[in-house]
Amino acid sequence: MVYICVMAEEQASVRQSVSLPSRIARRVRALAKTKRTSANRVLVELIETGLDSKETEKRKFFELVGLLSSCTDPAEQKRIKKQLARMTFGE
Repeated sequence: MVYICVMAEEQASVRQSVSLPSRIARRVRALAKTKRTSANRVLVELIETGLDSKETEKRKFFELVGLLSSCTDPAEQKRIKKQLARMTFGE
């Protein structure tokens, strides 16, 4: 019974108003049309994908930090530092 209550909470939707630039709104509508779904569903999928991507990026960052702290090879440390800098500041 508790499981059902938890599932009900996770499935609850929250109405959220979002303003999109017209260029992005056109792309969302076009994607929805090709997928034969609603623009709302496309937005939810894009947001979920973006959140998952950010979480994966965060995990990878902390993995590299862990590697850096345990690494003793100066060349490998330099490579890891460059990779962390790219992740932090971009190319």
